[in-house]
Amino acid sequence: MARILAIDYGTKRVGLAVTDNLQIIATGLSTIHSKDVIAFLKDYFKKEQVECVVVGEPKQLNNQSSESAKYIEQFIRLFAKEFPEMPIKRVDERFTSKIASRALVEGAYKKKDRQNKALLDEMSAVIILQSYLEAKK
Repeated sequence: MARILAIDYGTKRVGLAVTDNLQIIATGLSTIHSKDVIAFLKDYFKKEQVECVVVGEPKQLNNQSSESAKYIEQFIRLFAKEFPEMPIKRVDERFTSKIASRALVEGAYKKKDRQNKALLDEMSAVIILQSYLEAKK
């Protein structure tokens, strides 16, 4: 079985998470600068078999797209152009940053680590991927 990769796209940083080969556990992969994400993914897809990519879909409480949605849509168009064979799934990412922040506090991370936005983005990608796996069951 192939892995599933999740992307928490931001204009500055991109959090990445991936499943194990059995698609049971979601773990953080990395946080990279948004300008480097396509090159990183090209390299990663050469090394690992990936079944599909899950991208967070930012929504407001009223279920409307948030302001950041336009940047994510641009990224998805670029991704689809670069990787036309790779299926893209969308997952509501409301509250993932808050959940990730709480998880870092409850996980006994030091204050310095909790303030690390790269770690927060990676944790958000893990939460997006975990919610996708749970919905898939």
